[in-house]
Amino acid sequence: MVEVFKTNVTARRHAQRLLTRIHKTFRHYRANFDLEDCDRILRVENSAGLVHPVGLISLLQEAGFQAEVLPEDA
Repeated sequence: MVEVFKTNVTARRHAQRLLTRIHKTFRHYRANFDLEDCDRILRVENSAGLVHPVGLISLLQEAGFQAEVLPEDA
């Protein structure tokens, strides 16, 4: 399962720190940022099933960033 999030992350160093945190917190998730996209996309894939948006959004909020699920038709 893949989930796509719109974020306000702009710096590569912040993205890298967040990815490290995501991968440590959610062992089955593989995530990456596309900071060149106007929505500063975070893509997350779970090899073991569904991606749980609430947990990811909370993790980013705790780090001082915003994220929201990007609708599939966007």
